[in-house]
Amino acid sequence: MRIPIERIWQEHPTAKEIVEGLSAAGHTVVLVGGVVRDAILAELSDLPFSPQDVDIATSAPPHEIPRLFPKHRVLPVGEAFGVMVVVGRDGRQYEVATFRTEEGYRDGRRPEHVRWADLAEDLKRRDFTVNGLAATPDGEVIDLVGGIADLQARLIRTIGDPDRRFSEDYLRMLRAVRFVCQLGFQLEKNTADAIRRHAEKILRISWERIRDELVRILATPRSAEGLELLADLGLLEHILPEIGRLRGVPQPEEYHPEGDVFSHTVFALRVADGIWDEPLLKLAILFHDAGKPLALARSGGEHMAGHCQLGARIAEEALTRLRFPRKDIEHVSFLVSEHMRVARLPEMGLGKQVLLLETGEKEEHPLSQCVRRFPKFSDLLRVLICDAEASAHRSRAWLPVLAQTVRLLVHLRRVQGVKRARQLISGHDLLVMGIRPGPELGKILSAIHERILAGEISSREEALKEAAKFLRSDKKANPS
Repeated sequence: MRIPIERIWQEHPTAKEIVEGLSAAGHTVVLVGGVVRDAILAELSDLPFSPQDVDIATSAPPHEIPRLFPKHRVLPVGEAFGVMVVVGRDGRQYEVATFRTEEGYRDGRRPEHVRWADLAEDLKRRDFTVNGLAATPDGEVIDLVGGIADLQARLIRTIGDPDRRFSEDYLRMLRAVRFVCQLGFQLEKNTADAIRRHAEKILRISWERIRDELVRILATPRSAEGLELLADLGLLEHILPEIGRLRGVPQPEEYHPEGDVFSHTVFALRVADGIWDEPLLKLAILFHDAGKPLALARSGGEHMAGHCQLGARIAEEALTRLRFPRKDIEHVSFLVSEHMRVARLPEMGLGKQVLLLETGEKEEHPLSQCVRRFPKFSDLLRVLICDAEASAHRSRAWLPVLAQTVRLLVHLRRVQGVKRARQLISGHDLLVMGIRPGPELGKILSAIHERILAGEISSREEALKEAAKFLRSDKKANPS
Protein backbone atom coordinates (compact mmCIF):
# COMPACT_ATOMS: atom_id res chain seq x y z
CA MET A 1 0.00 0.00 0.00
CA ARG A 2 1.21 3.50 -0.82
CA ILE A 3 0.22 6.90 0.45
CA PRO A 4 0.12 9.99 -1.86
CA ILE A 5 3.63 11.14 -0.97
CA GLU A 6 3.74 13.88 -3.62
CA ARG A 7 0.68 15.47 -2.00
CA ILE A 8 2.63 15.62 1.28
CA TRP A 9 5.75 17.07 -0.37
CA GLN A 10 3.64 19.67 -2.17
CA GLU A 11 2.18 20.86 1.12
CA HIS A 12 5.37 20.41 3.17
CA PRO A 13 8.49 21.10 1.04
CA THR A 14 10.68 21.37 4.16
CA ALA A 15 9.68 17.83 5.17
CA LYS A 16 10.77 16.63 1.72
CA GLU A 17 14.09 18.45 2.12
CA ILE A 18 14.66 16.82 5.53
CA VAL A 19 13.83 13.32 4.27
CA GLU A 20 16.02 13.70 1.18
CA GLY A 21 18.87 15.13 3.27
CA LEU A 22 18.80 12.23 5.72
CA SER A 23 18.59 9.66 2.91
CA ALA A 24 21.50 11.27 1.05
CA ALA A 25 23.60 11.03 4.22
CA GLY A 26 22.99 7.27 4.31
CA HIS A 27 20.41 7.19 7.11
CA THR A 28 17.15 5.24 7.17
CA VAL A 29 14.24 7.69 7.27
CA VAL A 30 10.44 7.31 7.34
CA LEU A 31 7.32 9.34 7.92
CA VAL A 32 5.47 8.21 11.04
CA GLY A 33 2.30 8.75 13.03
CA GLY A 34 -0.70 10.88 12.14
CA VAL A 35 0.22 11.83 8.60
CA VAL A 36 0.51 8.16 7.57
CA ARG A 37 -2.65 7.21 9.46
CA ASP A 38 -4.68 10.05 7.96
CA ALA A 39 -3.44 9.35 4.43
CA ILE A 40 -4.53 5.71 4.70
CA LEU A 41 -7.88 6.70 6.23
CA ALA A 42 -8.52 9.12 3.37
CA GLU A 43 -7.75 6.34 0.91
CA LEU A 44 -10.02 3.83 2.68
CA SER A 45 -12.86 6.35 2.95
CA ASP A 46 -12.37 7.86 -0.51
CA LEU A 47 -12.07 11.32 1.05
CA PRO A 48 -9.74 14.24 0.24
CA PHE A 49 -6.38 14.08 2.03
CA SER A 50 -5.01 17.25 3.60
CA PRO A 51 -1.68 16.54 5.34
CA GLN A 52 -1.34 18.46 8.58
CA ASP A 53 1.61 17.78 10.90
CA VAL A 54 4.42 15.70 9.39
CA ASP A 55 6.64 13.73 11.79
CA ILE A 56 9.86 12.06 10.71
CA ALA A 57 11.78 9.15 12.29
CA THR A 58 15.33 8.22 11.37
CA SER A 59 18.38 6.17 12.26
CA ALA A 60 20.41 9.39 12.46
CA PRO A 61 21.46 10.28 16.03
CA PRO A 62 20.21 13.65 17.36
CA HIS A 63 23.57 15.44 17.08
CA GLU A 64 23.59 14.78 13.32
CA ILE A 65 20.48 16.84 12.63
CA PRO A 66 21.96 20.37 13.13
CA ARG A 67 25.01 19.36 11.05
CA LEU A 68 22.89 18.05 8.17
CA PHE A 69 20.60 21.11 8.08
CA PRO A 70 22.79 24.15 8.79
CA LYS A 71 20.47 26.50 6.88
CA HIS A 72 17.56 25.71 9.23
CA ARG A 73 17.00 26.51 12.85
CA VAL A 74 17.11 23.26 14.83
CA LEU A 75 15.52 23.10 18.29
CA PRO A 76 16.73 20.40 20.73
CA VAL A 77 13.27 20.05 22.29
CA GLY A 78 13.91 16.52 23.56
CA GLU A 79 17.47 15.70 22.63
CA ALA A 80 17.85 13.21 25.50
CA PHE A 81 14.94 11.27 23.98
CA GLY A 82 16.25 11.67 20.44
CA VAL A 83 13.77 14.36 19.42
CA MET A 84 14.85 17.43 17.46
CA VAL A 85 12.68 19.98 15.67
CA VAL A 86 13.68 21.47 12.32
CA VAL A 87 12.05 24.83 11.58
CA GLY A 88 11.15 25.51 7.96
CA ARG A 89 11.61 28.86 6.24
CA ASP A 90 7.85 29.37 6.56
CA GLY A 91 8.06 28.87 10.34
CA ARG A 92 6.45 25.42 10.34
CA GLN A 93 8.11 22.90 12.63
CA TYR A 94 8.99 19.30 11.83
CA GLU A 95 9.81 16.77 14.53
CA VAL A 96 12.74 14.52 13.65
CA ALA A 97 13.12 11.61 16.10
CA THR A 98 15.85 9.01 16.30
CA PHE A 99 14.63 5.41 16.31
CA ARG A 100 14.52 4.43 19.97
CA THR A 101 13.17 2.08 22.57
CA GLU A 102 12.33 3.04 26.15
CA GLU A 103 12.55 1.13 29.42
CA GLY A 104 11.76 1.52 33.12
CA TYR A 105 8.54 3.51 33.58
CA ARG A 106 8.32 3.34 37.36
CA ASP A 107 6.35 6.59 37.66
CA GLY A 108 3.97 5.83 34.77
CA ARG A 109 4.98 9.03 33.03
CA ARG A 110 8.51 8.94 31.61
CA PRO A 111 11.15 6.31 30.81
CA GLU A 112 14.23 5.89 32.97
CA HIS A 113 16.32 4.58 30.07
CA VAL A 114 16.32 5.41 26.37
CA ARG A 115 18.49 3.63 23.82
CA TRP A 116 18.76 4.05 20.07
CA ALA A 117 17.13 1.20 18.18
CA ASP A 118 16.00 0.12 14.72
CA LEU A 119 12.75 0.96 12.95
CA ALA A 120 10.94 -2.20 14.08
CA GLU A 121 11.68 -1.58 17.76
CA ASP A 122 10.71 2.07 17.41
CA LEU A 123 7.32 1.29 15.88
CA LYS A 124 6.50 -1.42 18.42
CA ARG A 125 7.08 0.90 21.41
CA ARG A 126 4.37 3.34 20.24
CA ASP A 127 0.91 3.64 21.79
CA PHE A 128 -1.80 2.48 19.38
CA THR A 129 -1.68 0.39 16.24
CA VAL A 130 -3.17 3.15 14.09
CA ASN A 131 -0.28 5.41 15.18
CA GLY A 132 2.38 2.72 14.67
CA LEU A 133 2.45 2.98 10.88
CA ALA A 134 5.36 4.34 8.85
CA ALA A 135 5.94 5.26 5.22
CA THR A 136 9.15 5.25 3.19
CA PRO A 137 10.28 8.31 1.19
CA ASP A 138 8.47 6.95 -1.86
CA GLY A 139 5.21 6.43 0.08
CA GLU A 140 5.34 2.67 0.68
CA VAL A 141 3.53 1.87 3.96
CA ILE A 142 5.33 -0.18 6.61
CA ASP A 143 2.92 -1.95 8.97
CA LEU A 144 4.52 -4.11 11.64
CA VAL A 145 1.73 -3.73 14.24
CA GLY A 146 -1.56 -4.44 12.44
CA GLY A 147 -2.43 -0.77 12.05
CA ILE A 148 -4.02 -1.07 8.60
CA ALA A 149 -6.37 -3.82 9.77
CA ASP A 150 -7.45 -1.68 12.74
CA LEU A 151 -7.99 1.33 10.49
CA GLN A 152 -10.21 -0.85 8.32
CA ALA A 153 -12.04 -2.16 11.40
CA ARG A 154 -12.17 1.36 12.88
CA LEU A 155 -10.64 0.23 16.18
CA ILE A 156 -8.34 1.89 18.71
CA ARG A 157 -6.10 -0.84 20.08
CA THR A 158 -2.78 -0.67 21.94
CA ILE A 159 0.33 -2.12 20.36
CA GLY A 160 0.99 -5.31 22.32
CA ASP A 161 -0.03 -5.73 25.95
CA PRO A 162 -2.40 -2.87 26.93
CA ASP A 163 -1.43 -3.00 30.62
CA ARG A 164 2.20 -2.49 29.68
CA ARG A 165 1.43 0.28 27.19
CA PHE A 166 -0.62 2.24 29.71
CA SER A 167 1.86 1.70 32.56
CA GLU A 168 4.48 3.35 30.34
CA ASP A 169 2.43 6.53 30.24
CA TYR A 170 -0.98 6.69 31.90
CA LEU A 171 -1.93 9.69 29.77
CA ARG A 172 -2.40 7.17 26.97
CA MET A 173 -5.73 6.27 28.59
CA LEU A 174 -7.03 9.75 27.80
CA ARG A 175 -5.36 9.67 24.39
CA ALA A 176 -7.34 6.50 23.62
CA VAL A 177 -10.58 8.36 24.32
CA ARG A 178 -9.39 11.30 22.25
CA PHE A 179 -8.62 9.13 19.21
CA VAL A 180 -12.03 7.44 19.50
CA CYS A 181 -13.63 10.90 19.36
CA GLN A 182 -11.27 12.31 16.74
CA LEU A 183 -11.52 9.40 14.30
CA GLY A 184 -15.01 8.13 15.08
CA PHE A 185 -13.65 4.69 16.00
CA GLN A 186 -14.51 2.15 18.69
CA LEU A 187 -12.28 1.18 21.62
CA GLU A 188 -11.08 -2.42 21.38
CA LYS A 189 -12.33 -4.53 24.33
CA ASN A 190 -8.98 -5.53 25.86
CA THR A 191 -7.77 -1.94 25.59
CA ALA A 192 -10.95 -0.66 27.32
CA ASP A 193 -10.69 -3.27 30.07
CA ALA A 194 -7.09 -2.27 30.76
CA ILE A 195 -8.11 1.38 31.09
CA ARG A 196 -10.73 0.41 33.67
CA ARG A 197 -8.07 -1.46 35.64
CA HIS A 198 -5.69 1.51 35.63
CA ALA A 199 -8.16 4.45 35.65
CA GLU A 200 -7.24 5.83 39.09
CA LYS A 201 -3.58 6.05 38.02
CA ILE A 202 -4.45 8.92 35.70
CA LEU A 203 -3.84 11.13 38.74
CA ARG A 204 -0.12 10.35 38.46
CA ILE A 205 -0.14 12.55 35.37
CA SER A 206 0.24 16.32 35.69
CA TRP A 207 -2.94 18.37 35.51
CA GLU A 208 -1.48 20.33 32.60
CA ARG A 209 -1.19 17.18 30.46
CA ILE A 210 -4.67 16.04 31.50
CA ARG A 211 -6.04 19.49 30.61
CA ASP A 212 -4.48 19.39 27.15
CA GLU A 213 -6.02 15.99 26.33
CA LEU A 214 -9.40 17.11 27.69
CA VAL A 215 -9.30 20.18 25.44
CA ARG A 216 -8.46 17.98 22.45
CA ILE A 217 -11.42 15.72 23.24
CA LEU A 218 -13.74 18.75 23.47
CA ALA A 219 -12.41 20.06 20.14
CA THR A 220 -13.70 16.98 18.31
CA PRO A 221 -17.23 16.62 16.89
CA ARG A 222 -17.82 13.67 19.25
CA SER A 223 -17.07 15.19 22.65
CA ALA A 224 -20.43 13.98 24.05
CA GLU A 225 -19.42 10.43 23.17
CA GLY A 226 -16.08 11.14 24.82
CA LEU A 227 -17.79 12.26 28.04
CA GLU A 228 -19.83 9.05 28.17
CA LEU A 229 -16.72 6.99 27.47
CA LEU A 230 -14.74 8.76 30.20
CA ALA A 231 -17.52 7.88 32.63
CA ASP A 232 -17.79 4.27 31.43
CA LEU A 233 -14.02 3.73 31.72
CA GLY A 234 -13.86 5.16 35.24
CA LEU A 235 -11.69 8.14 34.25
CA LEU A 236 -14.29 10.88 34.72
CA GLU A 237 -14.57 10.44 38.49
CA HIS A 238 -10.85 11.16 38.80
CA ILE A 239 -10.30 14.03 36.35
CA LEU A 240 -13.73 15.72 36.58
CA PRO A 241 -15.46 14.46 39.74
CA GLU A 242 -17.74 17.53 39.62
CA ILE A 243 -19.28 16.21 36.39
CA GLY A 244 -19.28 12.60 37.58
CA ARG A 245 -21.50 13.66 40.49
CA LEU A 246 -24.23 14.68 38.04
CA ARG A 247 -25.11 11.05 37.41
CA GLY A 248 -28.31 10.04 39.16
CA VAL A 249 -29.32 13.62 40.07
CA PRO A 250 -33.04 13.76 39.18
CA GLN A 251 -34.82 16.54 37.27
CA PRO A 252 -38.53 17.32 36.73
CA GLU A 253 -39.62 15.03 33.90
CA GLU A 254 -41.92 17.63 32.33
CA TYR A 255 -38.91 19.85 31.62
CA HIS A 256 -36.24 17.19 31.26
CA PRO A 257 -37.61 14.01 29.70
CA GLU A 258 -34.03 13.19 28.67
CA GLY A 259 -33.23 12.06 32.22
CA ASP A 260 -30.89 13.04 35.04
CA VAL A 261 -28.50 16.01 35.04
CA PHE A 262 -25.66 13.96 33.56
CA SER A 263 -27.87 12.74 30.68
CA HIS A 264 -28.94 16.34 30.05
CA THR A 265 -25.32 17.50 30.01
CA VAL A 266 -24.35 14.79 27.51
CA PHE A 267 -27.34 15.74 25.33
CA ALA A 268 -26.42 19.45 25.44
CA LEU A 269 -22.84 18.61 24.53
CA ARG A 270 -24.09 16.51 21.63
CA VAL A 271 -26.05 19.51 20.35
CA ALA A 272 -22.86 21.59 20.51
CA ASP A 273 -20.93 18.85 18.69
CA GLY A 274 -23.27 19.22 15.74
CA ILE A 275 -22.80 22.97 15.46
CA TRP A 276 -19.62 24.25 17.16
CA ASP A 277 -16.19 22.96 18.06
CA GLU A 278 -14.79 25.59 20.46
CA PRO A 279 -13.47 23.82 23.59
CA LEU A 280 -14.20 26.78 25.91
CA LEU A 281 -17.84 26.85 24.86
CA LYS A 282 -18.08 23.10 25.44
CA LEU A 283 -16.46 23.51 28.87
CA ALA A 284 -19.23 25.95 29.75
CA ILE A 285 -21.84 23.44 28.57
CA LEU A 286 -20.07 20.73 30.57
CA PHE A 287 -20.34 22.80 33.77
CA HIS A 288 -23.57 24.71 33.12
CA ASP A 289 -25.58 22.53 35.53
CA ALA A 290 -22.71 21.43 37.78
CA GLY A 291 -24.28 23.37 40.68
CA LYS A 292 -27.55 21.41 40.62
CA PRO A 293 -26.55 18.61 43.06
CA LEU A 294 -25.46 21.16 45.69
CA ALA A 295 -28.48 23.41 45.08
CA LEU A 296 -30.80 20.42 45.44
CA ALA A 297 -29.10 19.35 48.67
CA ARG A 298 -29.28 22.87 50.13
CA SER A 299 -33.01 23.09 49.45
CA GLY A 300 -33.69 19.72 51.03
CA GLY A 301 -34.58 18.27 47.64
CA GLU A 302 -37.20 20.94 46.94
CA HIS A 303 -35.61 22.90 44.07
CA MET A 304 -32.37 23.81 42.30
CA ALA A 305 -32.52 27.60 42.63
CA GLY A 306 -29.11 29.24 42.70
CA HIS A 307 -27.44 26.45 40.73
CA CYS A 308 -25.97 28.92 38.21
CA GLN A 309 -23.86 30.76 40.77
CA LEU A 310 -22.92 27.52 42.52
CA GLY A 311 -21.97 26.02 39.18
CA ALA A 312 -19.79 29.02 38.33
CA ARG A 313 -17.81 28.53 41.55
CA ILE A 314 -17.50 24.79 40.89
CA ALA A 315 -16.29 25.47 37.35
CA GLU A 316 -13.74 27.97 38.63
CA GLU A 317 -12.36 25.49 41.16
CA ALA A 318 -12.19 22.64 38.64
CA LEU A 319 -10.56 24.69 35.88
CA THR A 320 -8.08 26.15 38.36
CA ARG A 321 -7.13 22.59 39.33
CA LEU A 322 -6.69 21.79 35.64
CA ARG A 323 -4.37 24.80 35.28
CA PHE A 324 -6.45 26.67 32.71
CA PRO A 325 -5.42 30.29 32.03
CA ARG A 326 -7.19 32.81 34.24
CA LYS A 327 -8.99 34.52 31.34
CA ASP A 328 -10.43 31.17 30.20
CA ILE A 329 -11.61 30.36 33.73
CA GLU A 330 -13.33 33.74 34.01
CA HIS A 331 -15.02 33.32 30.63
CA VAL A 332 -16.38 29.85 31.43
CA SER A 333 -17.50 30.94 34.92
CA PHE A 334 -19.34 33.92 33.41
CA LEU A 335 -21.17 31.68 30.93
CA VAL A 336 -22.18 29.24 33.67
CA SER A 337 -23.36 31.95 36.06
CA GLU A 338 -25.40 33.83 33.41
CA HIS A 339 -26.77 30.99 31.27
CA MET A 340 -30.25 31.20 32.82
CA ARG A 341 -30.32 34.99 32.91
CA VAL A 342 -29.91 35.30 29.14
CA ALA A 343 -33.04 33.16 28.71
CA ARG A 344 -34.98 35.97 30.43
CA LEU A 345 -33.69 38.66 28.04
CA PRO A 346 -37.13 39.49 26.49
CA GLU A 347 -38.54 40.10 30.01
CA MET A 348 -35.82 42.60 31.00
CA GLY A 349 -36.02 46.34 30.66
CA LEU A 350 -34.32 47.64 27.54
CA GLY A 351 -31.47 49.23 29.48
CA LYS A 352 -30.67 45.99 31.28
CA GLN A 353 -30.76 44.15 27.96
CA VAL A 354 -28.12 46.48 26.55
CA LEU A 355 -25.95 46.07 29.65
CA LEU A 356 -26.03 42.30 29.34
CA LEU A 357 -25.35 42.43 25.60
CA GLU A 358 -22.35 44.73 26.05
CA THR A 359 -20.64 42.71 28.80
CA GLY A 360 -17.11 42.17 27.54
CA GLU A 361 -17.77 44.21 24.40
CA LYS A 362 -14.90 44.59 21.90
CA GLU A 363 -15.52 48.00 20.39
CA GLU A 364 -12.86 47.60 17.72
CA HIS A 365 -15.29 45.42 15.76
CA PRO A 366 -18.33 46.91 13.97
CA LEU A 367 -21.87 46.15 15.16
CA SER A 368 -22.42 44.14 11.98
CA GLN A 369 -19.90 41.58 13.31
CA CYS A 370 -22.04 40.64 16.29
CA VAL A 371 -20.07 37.55 17.38
CA ARG A 372 -16.76 39.42 17.43
CA ARG A 373 -18.21 42.60 18.92
CA PHE A 374 -20.06 40.80 21.74
CA PRO A 375 -18.17 37.50 22.29
CA LYS A 376 -19.46 36.84 25.80
CA PHE A 377 -23.09 37.45 24.88
CA SER A 378 -22.71 35.38 21.69
CA ASP A 379 -21.38 32.47 23.72
CA LEU A 380 -24.24 32.88 26.19
CA LEU A 381 -26.69 32.50 23.31
CA ARG A 382 -24.91 29.36 22.15
CA VAL A 383 -24.98 27.82 25.62
CA LEU A 384 -28.69 28.68 25.82
CA ILE A 385 -29.39 26.97 22.49
CA CYS A 386 -27.58 23.78 23.55
CA ASP A 387 -29.23 23.80 26.99
CA ALA A 388 -32.73 24.34 25.58
CA GLU A 389 -32.38 21.82 22.74
CA ALA A 390 -31.39 19.20 25.33
CA SER A 391 -34.67 19.69 27.23
CA ALA A 392 -38.40 19.87 26.59
CA HIS A 393 -38.15 23.61 25.90
CA ARG A 394 -36.31 23.35 22.57
CA SER A 395 -36.60 26.44 20.33
CA ARG A 396 -39.38 27.94 22.50
CA ALA A 397 -36.63 28.94 24.94
CA TRP A 398 -34.03 30.37 22.60
CA LEU A 399 -35.90 31.66 19.54
CA PRO A 400 -37.53 34.63 21.35
CA VAL A 401 -34.12 35.54 22.80
CA LEU A 402 -32.56 35.46 19.34
CA ALA A 403 -35.37 37.61 17.92
CA GLN A 404 -34.98 40.14 20.74
CA THR A 405 -31.21 40.21 20.18
CA VAL A 406 -31.78 41.25 16.56
CA ARG A 407 -34.09 44.06 17.71
CA LEU A 408 -31.56 44.98 20.36
CA LEU A 409 -28.78 45.40 17.80
CA VAL A 410 -31.00 47.73 15.77
CA HIS A 411 -31.75 49.72 18.93
CA LEU A 412 -28.07 49.81 19.84
CA ARG A 413 -27.18 51.48 16.54
CA ARG A 414 -29.49 54.29 17.57
CA VAL A 415 -28.51 54.81 21.20
CA GLN A 416 -24.80 53.99 20.59
CA GLY A 417 -24.39 51.89 23.73
CA VAL A 418 -22.76 52.04 27.14
CA LYS A 419 -19.80 54.12 25.98
CA ARG A 420 -22.20 56.82 24.78
CA ALA A 421 -24.11 56.67 28.09
CA ARG A 422 -20.90 57.26 30.04
CA GLN A 423 -20.04 60.17 27.79
CA LEU A 424 -23.39 61.84 28.46
CA ILE A 425 -23.02 61.70 32.23
CA SER A 426 -20.44 60.33 34.66
CA GLY A 427 -19.98 59.95 38.39
CA HIS A 428 -17.89 63.12 38.38
CA ASP A 429 -20.86 65.08 37.04
CA LEU A 430 -23.00 63.88 39.92
CA LEU A 431 -20.34 64.85 42.49
CA VAL A 432 -20.13 68.34 41.00
CA MET A 433 -23.91 68.64 41.31
CA GLY A 434 -23.70 67.85 45.02
CA ILE A 435 -24.78 64.23 45.12
CA ARG A 436 -22.81 62.68 47.96
CA PRO A 437 -20.27 59.89 47.28
CA GLY A 438 -21.37 56.37 48.19
CA PRO A 439 -23.67 53.56 47.10
CA GLU A 440 -26.53 55.98 46.42
CA LEU A 441 -24.48 57.81 43.78
CA GLY A 442 -23.82 54.51 42.02
CA LYS A 443 -27.52 53.65 42.04
CA ILE A 444 -28.46 57.05 40.58
CA LEU A 445 -25.82 56.79 37.86
CA SER A 446 -26.92 53.26 36.93
CA ALA A 447 -30.57 54.35 36.78
CA ILE A 448 -29.74 57.24 34.44
CA HIS A 449 -27.51 55.07 32.26
CA GLU A 450 -30.29 52.48 31.94
CA ARG A 451 -32.69 55.18 30.72
CA ILE A 452 -30.08 56.35 28.20
CA LEU A 453 -29.62 52.79 26.96
CA ALA A 454 -33.40 52.38 26.74
CA GLY A 455 -33.51 55.44 24.49
CA GLU A 456 -35.50 57.53 26.99
CA ILE A 457 -32.67 60.06 27.40
CA SER A 458 -30.75 61.15 24.29
CA SER A 459 -28.70 64.20 25.28
CA ARG A 460 -26.38 65.38 28.03
CA GLU A 461 -28.83 68.11 28.93
CA GLU A 462 -31.61 65.58 29.53
CA ALA A 463 -29.24 63.40 31.56
CA LEU A 464 -28.25 66.31 33.82
CA LYS A 465 -31.90 67.27 34.28
CA GLU A 466 -32.66 63.71 35.38
CA ALA A 467 -29.74 63.86 37.84
CA ALA A 468 -31.10 67.17 39.21
CA LYS A 469 -34.42 65.44 39.93
CA PHE A 470 -32.60 62.83 41.99
CA LEU A 471 -30.74 65.60 43.81
CA ARG A 472 -33.98 67.38 44.69
CA SER A 473 -35.53 64.11 45.88
CA ASP A 474 -32.45 63.44 48.00
CA LYS A 475 -32.65 66.88 49.62
CA LYS A 476 -36.33 66.40 50.42
CA ALA A 477 -35.65 63.02 51.94
CA ASN A 478 -32.63 64.27 53.90
CA PRO A 479 -33.22 67.99 54.79
CA SER A 480 -30.17 69.61 56.43
